[in-house]
Amino acid sequence: MEIKFEETKTLKEKPDVSKIGFGTHFTDYMFEMDYNPTDGWHDPRIVPYRDISVSPANTTLHYGQAIFDGLKAYKHGDKPVIFRASTHLQRVNVSAKILDIPEVPFDVMLAGLKKLIYIERDWIPTGKGQSLYIRPFIFATDPYLGVKVAQTYKFMIILSPVAAYYAHGFSPVKIMVESEYVRAVRGGLGAAKTPANYAASLHAGLVAHDKGYDQVLWLDGVERKYIEEVGSMNILFKIGGKIVSPSPQLQTSILDGITRRTVNEIAESWGLPVESRKISIDEVIKAHEDGTLEEVFGSGTAAVISPVGVLEYKGKEYVINGGKTGEFAQKMYDYIEGIHMGEVEDKFGYIEVAE
Repeated sequence: MEIKFEETKTLKEKPDVSKIGFGTHFTDYMFEMDYNPTDGWHDPRIVPYRDISVSPANTTLHYGQAIFDGLKAYKHGDKPVIFRASTHLQRVNVSAKILDIPEVPFDVMLAGLKKLIYIERDWIPTGKGQSLYIRPFIFATDPYLGVKVAQTYKFMIILSPVAAYYAHGFSPVKIMVESEYVRAVRGGLGAAKTPANYAASLHAGLVAHDKGYDQVLWLDGVERKYIEEVGSMNILFKIGGKIVSPSPQLQTSILDGITRRTVNEIAESWGLPVESRKISIDEVIKAHEDGTLEEVFGSGTAAVISPVGVLEYKGKEYVINGGKTGEFAQKMYDYIEGIHMGEVEDKFGYIEVAE
């Protein structure tokens, strides 16, 4: 499909990225296309960033049929690049299938994303840890209050320059293991990147913050003992020299994180054993007690790597690695950031050029 381009009449002033919060400023343009049963996905276009109008009866507002993803663009010299663009866009269609949203033609998504990034290449910040955050999303557009799968949809991509996630340095977070509330269960929406999963995590997150913790670590919703993920990232453990993380294939209530995949692929290339399997909170506590729990860290697009210094479970705190960032987490963060910034050779084909 031809991707149309509508030029804006007024360009925005670019902000000082070091002084803005995450997702608060947006670039001059956005990508959008529409779906209906007659035409399928059609009319891909890049247009000036602007508000959109929806009916008060919009089905997404009432029933939540929507998905999204998140990835980042960087500059390698003057060249705009995207980290694992194809993998993220493939996951868009995985989420779409779970929510019964028509899958978007992959080639059109990728071409539209690359064209948008190329047009907006001057918005990509180049400071250490800075990037252009990319948010593709789809929502139902039917003006209808009946509970059913929608007939019409809109796919959009918006862009936001973001500062380094760790404004005050790469430091460990405190995480509370949630033993009361449940975010998702097998057979539900946990494997989809959909707004409902994040809405389900908000209250427990507030409770954790009130108790002095940064985030919540969820357990499975059936047996309440198998570790799933943190609200905004996957979780990984270094136990006895092995990198262990919950398996999205075995536990279909968690997101198949792309940064987690990246960590595992790089770790294997370094010769470390990698295990993707069920892991219980009891196993983690036992490993802490017998001294084999070496590190705990999260992985996700926003933070890349987030070391964990404290785990709280049922009123007891377990200090990880003396509350300090582990050697592996630091090395992995530096390596992935090096690939992002073009300072480390990309041996895995993660970088895709926008041109």
